[in-house]
Amino acid sequence: MAMRQIKEWCDDALRVVFPLVCEVCGRSLSRGEDSICLHCKMEMPRTRLHLEEFNTIHQRLAGRAPIDKAGGYIYYYRDSDFARMIQRAKYNNRPNIMSQLTACYVAEILEDGFFEGIDFVQPVPMHWFKKIRRGYNQSEVIARAINKAIGIKQCNCLTKVRQRGTQTRKGRFARWLNTRNAYRVKNIDMLRDKHVLLVDDVVTTGATMLACCEAIHEASPTTRISVLSLGVTHLQ
Repeated sequence: MAMRQIKEWCDDALRVVFPLVCEVCGRSLSRGEDSICLHCKMEMPRTRLHLEEFNTIHQRLAGRAPIDKAGGYIYYYRDSDFARMIQRAKYNNRPNIMSQLTACYVAEILEDGFFEGIDFVQPVPMHWFKKIRRGYNQSEVIARAINKAIGIKQCNCLTKVRQRGTQTRKGRFARWLNTRNAYRVKNIDMLRDKHVLLVDDVVTTGATMLACCEAIHEASPTTRISVLSLGVTHLQ
């Protein structure tokens, strides 16, 4: 008890000297708030897609691999403050933001049964060279946050074998070409007859997720696949 009290005093002192601010609006955070203030959490453009049996994510991934469940935390409008928060996390080496968003999303959908029956969490892999340049793979942070929150183990049965530049600003067809045959499955025995949750930060056209799902399904047709992301774009 004494050590916890001392830690709280130290945290309060640090907040005076180095105030923590909300990643969305820039307001000072109160005790108990982490990365995002309560006001902005209430204003987040939540999708509620996980409650729909066949939603917009299913439609974008309507390829050769059937998708069980699909969820996305917020709608990703490229120039919004919420999108910029995800961009800072992704490109400015701020994995704590990804962790906090994931923890919040897991807590919100857990009681809806989204994670029931899932055996492993598989992050969308990043090419090794790109990972070195960026410093971390944001999808792995999401997978670890899910593991920490509810104990579902992370698997690493997917690898990216080809790198052809960023997906940013590419159209739907260009994204599909960029990801075609880019992923391979390893440790196939680990996937057989299992239910895998594939996770990524943002679903745009769905080309990346689709390529991963098709690689898994081709290598192990008995594997069930569900998908989850923090952001989902609106397609015109």
